[in-house]
Amino acid sequence: MTATPTAGPPDASAAPAAGAVAVSCTGLVYAFGATRAVDGLDLEVRAGEVFGLLGPNGAGKTTAIRAITTLLRIPPGMVRVFGHDSARERMAVRRLLGYVPQQLSADGGLTGRENVALFARVFDVPRRERAARVAEALAAVDLTEPADRLAGTYSGGMVRRLELAQALVSAPRLLILDEPTIGLDPIARTGVWDRINQVRAATGMTVLVTTHYMDEADQYCDRVALMHGGRVRAVGTPQELRESLAAGPGAEPSLEDVFRHYAGSGLSGRDTEEGGDLSDVRRTRRTASRVG
Repeated sequence: MTATPTAGPPDASAAPAAGAVAVSCTGLVYAFGATRAVDGLDLEVRAGEVFGLLGPNGAGKTTAIRAITTLLRIPPGMVRVFGHDSARERMAVRRLLGYVPQQLSADGGLTGRENVALFARVFDVPRRERAARVAEALAAVDLTEPADRLAGTYSGGMVRRLELAQALVSAPRLLILDEPTIGLDPIARTGVWDRINQVRAATGMTVLVTTHYMDEADQYCDRVALMHGGRVRAVGTPQELRESLAAGPGAEPSLEDVFRHYAGSGLSGRDTEEGGDLSDVRRTRRTASRVG
């Protein structure tokens, strides 16, 4: 039986104002030694939208995400999250975020419930609310029944949904997902996105996602930015970007065609990897981290 998020829709005071900005990056630069991973990034994510950050391995996507989430120290004035400067107001920004990284964040030696409860403590969810918030987060991703099993027994798709529950337990205004479906089979990928969209519909949260799967970006993102060489090369709705590349009557370019136009052929819509179990997810993400 499919569970739905228990949180009701936000009231009018909580809804994002028209034109409100969730994330803004202005001239964001970050270097590792002599290599600029992000090189003057200008980006704006509107409140309430699903925004996709696309690019080949090495484009700077994960570095940009880590700067936005305050995991990298950057100069003031480069990144703001709902008006808060990520350099000057690190804790204020962190309280607004839920983050699902590429690297495995679930502990296979804990139960699903224990994993989510741990994140509730990390994100300083009030003690009196923790049990209820943990239960709500697990229900939102349809993990109530297996919640008291060890996470090491979960399938790959279940592990990713568990990590989503960890990010949702603090009721974030901004959910950041770095390759949320990497290594999952198509059915598991759809399941993860179903949960994301259900929670978003119930709460109005903003979603910023990186993905290598063009079909996901095309189907689920309101707008996307194509990143290459540490900068944004194009931004718009998937349809706008496809239409911008149309060569003439009858031409039907795909989003991957748009990507190749701006960033070369460094992308493939990988759709053949299987979800496996927690060990498979760990191996896949280690590989992705090394090459990304």
